[in-house]
Amino acid sequence: MKNQQVDVLIIGAGPSGAVSAAYLHKHGLQVKVVEKSKFPRFVIGESLLPRCMEHFEEVGLLEALKAQNFEVKGGARFMRGDKICNFDFSKKYTAGWDWTWQVPRADFDKTLTDTLTGWGVDVAFEQEVVAVEFNGSDSTTTIMDAEGQLSTVSAKYIVDSSGHGRVLPRLLDLDAPSEIPKHSSIFTHVKDGKRPEGREGTLITFDIVSRETWLWVIPFSNGYTSIGYVGPTEYLESFEGDNTQKLHEMMKLSDYYFDRFEGIDYEFEPKMIKNIAKSVKQLYGDGYVLTGNSAEFLDPVFSSGVTFATESSLVAAKLIARQLNGETVDWENDYATHMKEGVKVFSTYVKEWYSGNLQTIFFDSNENPVIKAQICAVLAGYVWDRTNPFVKNHHRLVKTVARVAELERGL
Repeated sequence: MKNQQVDVLIIGAGPSGAVSAAYLHKHGLQVKVVEKSKFPRFVIGESLLPRCMEHFEEVGLLEALKAQNFEVKGGARFMRGDKICNFDFSKKYTAGWDWTWQVPRADFDKTLTDTLTGWGVDVAFEQEVVAVEFNGSDSTTTIMDAEGQLSTVSAKYIVDSSGHGRVLPRLLDLDAPSEIPKHSSIFTHVKDGKRPEGREGTLITFDIVSRETWLWVIPFSNGYTSIGYVGPTEYLESFEGDNTQKLHEMMKLSDYYFDRFEGIDYEFEPKMIKNIAKSVKQLYGDGYVLTGNSAEFLDPVFSSGVTFATESSLVAAKLIARQLNGETVDWENDYATHMKEGVKVFSTYVKEWYSGNLQTIFFDSNENPVIKAQICAVLAGYVWDRTNPFVKNHHRLVKTVARVAELERGL
């Protein structure tokens, strides 16, 4: 059986794996990226946050992405009936990027891997990890190609950026129950022939049809739009028929968007992901680290997926480079604690969204611009800025402000 020896094996070629590969390659380490799919391929996670722009810029991937002219995302709109809450990233509390993109991930991810291969990074597609054995921190990974042929890769470190594939959590029994309520999503793309002119046609919007059920609308610069519903798993399963019939019926729930998407054919049979929130028992071990969705996935309501993916992969890559250079690395403090702090903040916002407290704040007629700027920074992905009260005191401040808003509304 053929064996290849590298410094670092990266499982998954999405944004998380690409950022790790870019950083490690630029720091002189021999990297191999294995990806189960063949690119371009469809994947969810099409709405980015400004925070991740810093990651792409730091590892040298930003210019290649800019050249693709993806749809610029300068904020987000939340709607509930006739009430609208707009967030403008240029008015956020924390300094940093004030825009990002809405992207068809097939094109976005392929741009990343094309750039990596252009640099000489070894990226291998249609390569499925079927087994991993560790000898201390050294590992031997067995890989099966599209023809069923097996080979092995020996590495000093493994980065699992496999996303929803969750390779190491499955192989090493690392999965754990999520604290986020059980929600599912159903989604597809459409050729947006009725798209309005101007800003209205480019806005990413979350249309809330009930406290726990909402529609996303994500326009792309190529004329297509991603549409999808998120709601309690049992509720989405209650709609009759196949996924196309389910989504057709659910689109009737949106008074605002029904006419725009009525009668438009779906580009592919809508996909459903059930119980989307995921967690793990631990984020790292001897010789491996979990990054991105292979570690934690919360909920798509605030588009945190790609940002957590690139944040975790960049932090992990820096620690791996130091460790392989002979330095002592504190993985618990510098990786696990750091990532868990960000996850806890966003978890609060997801939970308080579904509790209704955050929606109370969003749609309060007595809008407070200071509070809005602080929340906007969180929604932009700056969840590690502890000078922001809505980061530092996230566990109680959302509840407090919502309670005050309800009291004032009752007066």
